[in-house]
Amino acid sequence: MHPTKKLQVFFQDEARFGQQGTLTRLWARRGQRATALRQTQYDYLYVIGAVCPETGQAEAIMASHVNTDVMNAFFREFSQTIADDVHVVMIWDGAGFHRSRRLQIPSNITVIPLPAYSPELNPIENLWHYLRSHHWSNRVYEDYNDLMRSAIDAWRASALEPSIIKTVCNANYTNGAVNS
Repeated sequence: MHPTKKLQVFFQDEARFGQQGTLTRLWARRGQRATALRQTQYDYLYVIGAVCPETGQAEAIMASHVNTDVMNAFFREFSQTIADDVHVVMIWDGAGFHRSRRLQIPSNITVIPLPAYSPELNPIENLWHYLRSHHWSNRVYEDYNDLMRSAIDAWRASALEPSIIKTVCNANYTNGAVNS
């Protein structure tokens, strides 16, 4: 299909985080109870991302919601990051907006759906866990802008570091899957 192009496999997913954050385990002295902050307001932010465990490349956009139009914006931005000699195989779940007839997938990307109910096969899920446990948990966010700043800071600190992506998103079943 693309014999002159190098293939790269990316995994795509969306993560929601917000003012009703998650709690993570904390260390405390024996006999003392650790305290953690938990907010009960309802602003949320979505991070729509894709990672290549082989190269450590990670790309994302942030949005207040996710639908077909947002996915089309993600594809427009993502396709511009692909080198001319590369074709991307993007593996993702079966969310409704991933199956929309209005979805506009660029010519340098081929999408492959994961089997239903199999998030454990998507290595980007590990990145969401990492971001929640290292950056997004046990915090209070003042407002939506604070959520956005926190998401950007966490993405820059983690996802723009290829060694973190290669480690956190490593999946043995993908090793050597491309260009072997």
